[in-house]
Formats: sequence, structure tokens, C-alpha cells
Amino acid sequence: MKKREPVSRIMTKDVISVAENDKLDEVVAIFRKKSIRHLPVKKGGKITGMISRNDINRLTFGALFDNQEGADDAILQMLTIPQVMTADLRTVSSDTPVREVAEIFSTAEYHSLPVVDNEELKGIVTTTDIIKYMLDQY
Repeated sequence: MKKREPVSRIMTKDVISVAENDKLDEVVAIFRKKSIRHLPVKKGGKITGMISRNDINRLTFGALFDNQEGADDAILQMLTIPQVMTADLRTVSSDTPVREVAEIFSTAEYHSLPVVDNEELKGIVTTTDIIKYMLDQY
């Protein structure tokens, strides 16, 4: 493994994001349509949080019980993105070494990190990106 490989080499650069005032059902639609699991949340161009497919799954239970799909819709209508997202956000910069990002993932509860330079979202890196990178090394 290259010791100082920057995370910019493995991150997703064309990041899909949502605004704080978007609706949760729009978030669900993006997760389904794009087959992604994490979305940065922005307010006025600045990243304020992350929302994940797991965050949504914790709210809904339609898949667990028969004939409960309407209950999921009601829950999604009642809550806002800021109520569901992770707001206590940890970020990395585009020049953060891949190894350092891997260390963060190994000790924290995160599965994705926004890559931010000068308060501007440049990308997103996930545990899957790290695993693929490590597999490429072998």
C-alpha cells in the first residue's frame, strides 16, 4: 500500500447531495434510484450533515410487517432531514492519506466521510472505497 496516497484518488467526486429542506421521501427515492447509501446534507452550499440508508431504515418498518407501507410514508412526512441526519459531522480533506481514513473507519461508527476543502464539498469516501483500494493492493 502506498503510504501517503491521498483520499482524493479513491473518493467519489460527483457527489449527489440533498438540502436540509428537502423531503425524506425524496431522499428515499434517491437511495433507490442511484443505489447509494449515503448523502451529504447541505444548507446554503455548506455541508451540515450526512443522511444514510440506515438512518431511514431505523425510522421505517413497512418491510417488517404486512400492510404497513402507509405507516412508513406517514413517518417520512412527519420528520425532516435535520431530525434524522447525523449533524455532528467528521470530515476529511482531499489530501488526507487513505491510511488515515481507514484508521478513522476502524475506530469510529462512520461508514462514510465527506471530503471537504475550504468548507466546500469535494467528494465522499466510504468503507467500500477503502476495501476496494486495499484489495487492489493485493
